[in-house]
Amino acid sequence: MCIAPASAGEQFIVERMKPNTFSFIVVAALMLARLPAAENTPAKPNVLFILCDDLRPSALGCYGSANVKTPNIDALASGGVRFANAFCTTSLCSPSRASILTGLYASSHGVRDNFTELPAVLPHWPGQLRESGYATAYIGKWHMGENNDAPREGFDFFATHKGQGKYFDTEWNLHGAGAKIIPGYYTTVVTDLALDWLAKRDTAKPWALCIGQKAPHSFYTPEEKYAHTFDAVRVPYPASAFALDGKPAWIKQRLTTWHGIYGPLFDWRKTFPDERPEAVRDFEKMVHGYWGTILSVDDSVARCVEFLKKSGQFENTLIVFMGDNGLLEGEHGMVDKRTMHEPSIRIPIIARGPGIPVGKTIAQQVLTEDIAPSILDLCRAPALKKVQGRSWRALANGGDAAWRSAWFYEYNYEKQFPYTPNVRGIRTDEWKFMHYPPGDGTPDKHLAELYHISADPLELHNLAADPAHAATRADLEKQLAALLAAEGLTPGKDKMPLDEGIKSQLPDQKIR
Repeated sequence: MCIAPASAGEQFIVERMKPNTFSFIVVAALMLARLPAAENTPAKPNVLFILCDDLRPSALGCYGSANVKTPNIDALASGGVRFANAFCTTSLCSPSRASILTGLYASSHGVRDNFTELPAVLPHWPGQLRESGYATAYIGKWHMGENNDAPREGFDFFATHKGQGKYFDTEWNLHGAGAKIIPGYYTTVVTDLALDWLAKRDTAKPWALCIGQKAPHSFYTPEEKYAHTFDAVRVPYPASAFALDGKPAWIKQRLTTWHGIYGPLFDWRKTFPDERPEAVRDFEKMVHGYWGTILSVDDSVARCVEFLKKSGQFENTLIVFMGDNGLLEGEHGMVDKRTMHEPSIRIPIIARGPGIPVGKTIAQQVLTEDIAPSILDLCRAPALKKVQGRSWRALANGGDAAWRSAWFYEYNYEKQFPYTPNVRGIRTDEWKFMHYPPGDGTPDKHLAELYHISADPLELHNLAADPAHAATRADLEKQLAALLAAEGLTPGKDKMPLDEGIKSQLPDQKIR
């Protein structure tokens, strides 16, 4: 620290004063007064935001995985906060990503499928940080606008690709320079690009870097060093796959489709449908591949943390690690996501850094919509004017008595993936109710589902038609209607497509 020489007047004062306590105080005050004002202002935290695709919490060590070892991700959790009950409100990549950025439900931001662009007029948290003086970058899978790899608003640097990208040798567009193959494994390449930007960024500004991982999205392809890590681990179909009595008929109809356990399993099964017991080996190999891609993500986290520590930025960097949506891995006979069942909607969220307590687990329900207000709050940046989520800073730092106890879920039927009906549902701390509107205003054609989640976390017992729980169902239906109406989604305004039923056709090769 450099302090300017004392002026002649200051020297005169020092020389004339006797060496007592008072003189020491005066001299100290004079010297402090000459320090630059910025020295007294806490530095704004940097932000490293890591977004994984289709990441089940149960596939991480810190969330209880017995097989997948993720020491570097676990270290973020032990050094910060782990949210034990975090959820997406639409279990589909693009809608959920838009909610994470904007703090809005899919019905508000308008991204209802994997082909719709995030409207450029919508503000998002990285753009808000940029307006507040941050250098910003997005590097990796964007996945809002299937065929668009051009730079998006709000970022000083933007590197992405069209569609899903590939695990090996993806074509990258580095800030509008045009598509060019960068050889190598996706997780390694995206980390290389991120660390390169960090090394070359504008050092006069705080920064916010978003890394969009492809992993562990299908088609699950581990890098060679992890290709056989789990060969000795047996993976049976979950018990819930064979507990479908009392469930809606569409769940059984889905069993042999692209999103069912007897279907092609994202090309891990070549001959399908296959209901033979021995065909579980195809399912097991698929899960092994999924797990293997996560090990590379853990390596990526290690590289990022090492860079931050070596460059002296680790303690002043807010790190948020999360998934965009959950994933069904055989539960209820299903693969993929989209439904409101627990594995489909549960996501990991971990945060550590300035403003975050150490070694804490939060039990309250947090949502994808909470990310934008939370990051801006922790960075002391202006809030977005309209959000449907809320900051969990206070919740993490001692509690929030007014925190939500219920929220609603929405998903709209997709013609390109006709394996899940329209879904509207509510989840409280104790219960979950979901039903399947046909989309034309007529009564539901599918059986609804009601689960006492706190007593039946695997959702084995559907209580929707049980007279003993009719009052609970009626109360949840009333609460759901109120939550939807509060966001303008009254029956006449909650638009959704016509449910055309579960179909056996495979999705187009280009959009899988």
